[in-house]
Amino acid sequence: MTTRIKVLIVDDSAVVRQVMTAVLASDPGIEVIGVAADPIIAQERMQSEWPDVIVLDVEMPRMDGITFLKKIMTERPTAVVICSTLTANGATTTLQALAAGAICCITKPTLGLKDFLQRSGAELIQSVKMAARAKPQALPGVGAPVAQSAAQHLEAGNAQALSQTTDKVVAIGTSTGGTQALEAVLTALPRVSPGIVIVQHMPEKFTAMFAARLNGICAIEVSEARNGDRVIAGRALIAPGGWHMRLERSGAYYHVGVMDGPPVNRHKPSVDVLFKSVAQVAGSNALGIIMTGMGDDGARGLRGMHDTGARTIGQDEQSCVVYGMPREAVKLNAVDVEMPLAHIAAEINRFWQK
Repeated sequence: MTTRIKVLIVDDSAVVRQVMTAVLASDPGIEVIGVAADPIIAQERMQSEWPDVIVLDVEMPRMDGITFLKKIMTERPTAVVICSTLTANGATTTLQALAAGAICCITKPTLGLKDFLQRSGAELIQSVKMAARAKPQALPGVGAPVAQSAAQHLEAGNAQALSQTTDKVVAIGTSTGGTQALEAVLTALPRVSPGIVIVQHMPEKFTAMFAARLNGICAIEVSEARNGDRVIAGRALIAPGGWHMRLERSGAYYHVGVMDGPPVNRHKPSVDVLFKSVAQVAGSNALGIIMTGMGDDGARGLRGMHDTGARTIGQDEQSCVVYGMPREAVKLNAVDVEMPLAHIAAEINRFWQK
């Protein structure tokens, strides 16, 4: 008999607790082992039985959800699905949760809550199952002095390089767990680094906030991509949520094209769209990196990069929150080498210096 996923629901609304319990209990693979009106009560319940997944609200009495999440990830990393109305009011709350280690976030409306939860039962069940397969982990050194010293150690060249155009480009694709992973990589890069183009599966409006947050803690410039933006040394461009992004070239210069279109591999932006364009435009002058995430988006595009002479890297299983996208790329023989997350920034720097 397959072991059921043990879930703890933490929400100050009795209606939410009741409806979520009914929705999750309707799936034979899930067992709701308890509910709690706030994190203090949740901690008491968790002393007797630890859940596989915690479904957590953000705004609660006595202790807010973000504080509780950080406490859990420090003491005993556990899969957490954030389900909160606050995530709809601003991307900041969601990004704080993802940065602190949440696997994913579901937005609740402020009105018609019971009907919404009943209609969105399948999404909630899917999110819990996805979270149960993840490997939550507190990433050491993210945005900390350790990362800054690593950047200093990797510093190469001089300030003049920032004004020069390089024909080398780095393309990164990631999904679940990627907000933490990207922060770990980008904060460890020196100011003088190759131009980087990134697809992180993330909803519209969230990518601008995510990029702004990274820009504030990284030595390189990080921004949400706009159509026509140049890809230059010392800059990372993140595809905007709800839009595809391609690498393009005009003469000696790389720039990005941001465009509409149907989802690819159920995603928009899609890693495959970016990687395939990099294969066509940059060929062997590119480095492709596929990191933590569920599904297979990016695997075929990375194979295309590999076949045109690009060096390709997959994040290893041990350091992935979800070893899905890298695994599918490995299956296609698209990955030259797998490596821990902590080694990827140094590899980018070596690629730049060749």
